[in-house]
Amino acid sequence: MDPEIRHLLEETHALAKDNHQMLRAIRRHQWYSFLTTVVFWLVILITPFYLYQQYIQPFVESFSPATGTTASGTFGFPTSADLQKLINSFKAGQ
Repeated sequence: MDPEIRHLLEETHALAKDNHQMLRAIRRHQWYSFLTTVVFWLVILITPFYLYQQYIQPFVESFSPATGTTASGTFGFPTSADLQKLINSFKAGQ
């Protein structure tokens, strides 16, 4: 094999190996970036629900006149009768 061609072939091989290593590093960085983004958004979206359950819900329940009862409306929303009972209990407390 001609020494010049052999040198070009070795140079091309070295460039291909270097290119392969760079591509693997880029893919690894993209994967870590994706996982970090997913974890970040999960924390951002779950934290308010956790804080509500731990701190706000017990505080709100302590002021509820009927502890342990649930609203009977669609999706758990109170009906007009439930709201009227709440208004009447508020007026009776004054």
